[in-house]
Amino acid sequence: MPQRSDSHQATILVRISQDLEAIVPGFLANRRRDLATIEACLKQGDLNTIRMLGHRMKGDGGGYGFDQISEIGDRLEQAALAQDRASIAAEITHLTDFLAKVTVVYTP
Repeated sequence: MPQRSDSHQATILVRISQDLEAIVPGFLANRRRDLATIEACLKQGDLNTIRMLGHRMKGDGGGYGFDQISEIGDRLEQAALAQDRASIAAEITHLTDFLAKVTVVYTP
């Protein structure tokens, strides 16, 4: 189970089954690409793409052991539906912070 994080914390430790070790780096790389897409979409006003990416993150995060990504995805989806650009920007910051600080520990 991932540990809760403090935004000032230097590292966020997430414990994940070693069975997922081969696919987790790709999953995180895809979230970094999503982050760049979300930032561009916010500038362009493309809230529908942000909604779809948030929805996908919400569904996929927990399956890979990243509950925080699921939570951020849910908030992104809801903010896009509400056309709440300030909340989308806040979630971009949360996702950026999480991706910068996450350290995965693989467990048997």
